[in-house]
Amino acid sequence: MILSNEEKRANFDRYGDAGESQGFSQQQHRQFHRFHDGFYFDESFFHFPFNSERRDTSDEKYLLHFSHYINEIVPDSFKKPYLIKITSDWCFSCIHIEPVWKEVAQELEALGAGIGVVHAGYERRLAHHLGAHSTPTLLGLINGKITFFHNAVVRENLRQFVENLLPGNLVEKITDKNYIRFLSHWRKDNKPHVLLFDHMPVVPLLYKLTAFAYRDYLSFGYVYVGLRGTEELSSQYNINVYTPTMMIFKEHIDRPADVVQAREMKKQLIDDFLSQNKFLMVARLTSQGMFQELCPVKKSHRQRKHCVVLFTEEGEKFAEAYEAFLTFAVANTKDTLRFVHVYSDRQPEFADALLMDEEKYHGRSAVVILERRNNAGKIAYKALEEAWRGSKEDNFILLDLLDQLRTDPGLLSSETVVADLNDELAPMFLIRWFYSTVDYISDWWDSLFHSNWREMMPLLSLLFSALFILFGTVIVQAFSDSSDTRDAPPSGKEETAAKTEKNDGSFSKESNSRIPKKSFVEVTELTDINYTSNLVRLRPGHMNVVLILSNSTKTPLLQKFALEVYMFTGSSSLHFSFLSLDKHREWLEYLLEFAQDAAPIPNQYDKHFLERDYTGYVLALNGHKKYFCLFKPHRSGDEGGTPGLCEDYDALQHAEARGKSSCSPGSRSIKNKLHKLSFWMERLLEGSLQRFYIPSWPALD
Repeated sequence: MILSNEEKRANFDRYGDAGESQGFSQQQHRQFHRFHDGFYFDESFFHFPFNSERRDTSDEKYLLHFSHYINEIVPDSFKKPYLIKITSDWCFSCIHIEPVWKEVAQELEALGAGIGVVHAGYERRLAHHLGAHSTPTLLGLINGKITFFHNAVVRENLRQFVENLLPGNLVEKITDKNYIRFLSHWRKDNKPHVLLFDHMPVVPLLYKLTAFAYRDYLSFGYVYVGLRGTEELSSQYNINVYTPTMMIFKEHIDRPADVVQAREMKKQLIDDFLSQNKFLMVARLTSQGMFQELCPVKKSHRQRKHCVVLFTEEGEKFAEAYEAFLTFAVANTKDTLRFVHVYSDRQPEFADALLMDEEKYHGRSAVVILERRNNAGKIAYKALEEAWRGSKEDNFILLDLLDQLRTDPGLLSSETVVADLNDELAPMFLIRWFYSTVDYISDWWDSLFHSNWREMMPLLSLLFSALFILFGTVIVQAFSDSSDTRDAPPSGKEETAAKTEKNDGSFSKESNSRIPKKSFVEVTELTDINYTSNLVRLRPGHMNVVLILSNSTKTPLLQKFALEVYMFTGSSSLHFSFLSLDKHREWLEYLLEFAQDAAPIPNQYDKHFLERDYTGYVLALNGHKKYFCLFKPHRSGDEGGTPGLCEDYDALQHAEARGKSSCSPGSRSIKNKLHKLSFWMERLLEGSLQRFYIPSWPALD
C-alpha cells in the first residue's frame, strides 16, 4: 500500500512514517529545529558558510581564473584599476572582512573600477603568480602593475587605496587664471577638453576613474564652483552652481561643443556623453591607431566611411586654409564622413603616396577624399585637382564631389598602398627610460618595507654576501699592509723577482681552479632510480645541471652540452645530467609553472600542449634550497649565433674518424640551441641568475 501510494511513499521517505504519525513527525521535526537553534548550533555558527546552500554567492561573478586574468584582466587594467581579493576556505579573517568587502566592491564597481576574487584553493597557480602567500590578501592592479594593500580593511582605506593607484596628473584644477591656457591646449595635444563644474572641494573618484579610462582621447579639468576665483568662468559659460555640469570644448574655446547637466552624474551617463565626443571636429592624424579608428575599413556598403583629409603644414601661412576647412567640416558633418587633417612634414610618406609629390601642391594645402579598403594599407582616393585655398570656389568643388560620392562610389578611382603613420606624440626614449627607472625604484622601495621574509630572503642574502666580501677584503688588506711594513724593504732585484714569482703563482692558482679535473664530461641520465640521490638529497652547496633532450636530439645535444660545460667540470659542487622529455614531460611542465611571468602565455590545456619543444632547455637544480635557474635555448639566427658552424670536441675526433661525424644540417640547428650556454654557466657560478623557488620537488614517475 505504501509503495503504490506516491504521497504515502514520499512521507515515508521523508519522515519514516506512512502518514498516520505524520503530524507528530512534523511537529517533532519543528521542535528539534527550535531546540537546535536555541543552543546556537546552526550551520551558520560564527557566520561561517559550511552549508553550500547558505553560502554567499556575491563573489561568484568576480571569480578569476589564470587564463582569464592574463588574457583579459591585465589588458583591461590599462583602462581601469582593479581591486582583487585572494581568499580561501576555512579562513576566519576572510569572513571578518566580508561585509566591508561586499560594500566597497559594489560601490567601486558602480564608479567604474574593476573587482576580482581569487580562490587560492582552486586557483593556486594564479595566487602564486600574484605573490599572495596568505589569505586574505588584497591588492590593486593598474597598467599591468600589482600593488599590495597593507592597511586596515575599512571602507575609507580601500577607497583611498584605489584612488592612489591612479596617476596624479589625470585631472587639472581649473580657475579663472588658467582656463584659457587649458582649453587652448587642443592644438598641441590634439584632444577635446572636458570641464566638470561641481560644488565638491575635491575631485570625485568617479571623475578620476573616467579621466583614466579616456586619457588617450580627452583632457580633463575640474572647476570647484565654491572657490573664490572661478566667478568669471562660471559666469561666462552660464553655469548653474547647484547642479553638476560637464562641458566638452573642441576647436572653439568660447563655446562648448556639447553639454550635459544632472543632479547625479552616473557612470553610464558620462560614458555615453564622452564616447560621442572623443575627437575634434577636424582631428589631426598623429598615429596609425588613430587613423584606423577615425577612418575604419568598410565592412559593407551600408557601413561605408569616407575620410576627407586636409594636407597642410604648421604656421600662420596655412592658418586661413585650415580655418576654411574647419568651417566647411562643421557645416557638413555627417555619419558617413569624417574630416581630418595631416601635417605633411610630419607624415611625409603618407602625403607623398596620396599627392604623388606633384609640383602644384608644394608649399600649399591639398584635400583628398579617401576610403580604406583593407587593413594592409590599401586605399581608394581622389584628390582635388587644385590646391586648397579655402575660397568659395574650393568649397563648391568639394561639396559637389561629396554629393557625387553618395550616389557613385566609383568616384574614388585611384588606388594605392600607404605605410603606417608615424606616432607623433610618442614620448622620447630618455623619457620612457626615466619613467621605467622611477617605477622600478618605487617597486623596490615598496617591496623592501612590505614584502614578507620569503620574498626578501634572496635580496637579504645578496646584500649580506656583498657586505661580507667587502669587509673581508678590507680586513685582509689591512693585515697584509701591516705585515709588509714590519719587513725590511728588499733590494731592487729581489723586489722584481718577488713580484714575478707572486704574479706567476697567482696566475697558476687561478688557472688551476678552472682547469677541468677530467679529460671528459660525465653526464648521467636523471631517472626515478637516482632521482633522490642526485637531486632531492643533494648535499648543501651542490647543484645538478640538467639538459632536456628527446630521443631524436640526444646525440647532437649531448655533444654540444659537453663542449659548453667542459671548462666547469673542475668544480666538485657541479653535477651534470640529462632528462628525457619523452618520459618525464609532466615533471618538467610542473617545474616551468613556477617560472611564469605576467606576459600573456598559452593555456596549458590548449591543443598545442603536447607539441611544445623543450629540447635544449637547461635547468640548474639546487636540491637543498629547493630552487632552480632556467636556460632557454637560442633560436637559429639569433644575434651572435653561428647556425652554420659545426663545432666539435677533441674527445670526439676519434668517433668522426670512424665516419660518425655529426656535422649535418639538422645537427647544426639542434646544436645551436645551446649557443652561449657557457656564458650562462658563468652567471650561474656568480650567483646573478634569477632563481625560481618551489614548495617541494615533485616525484619523477
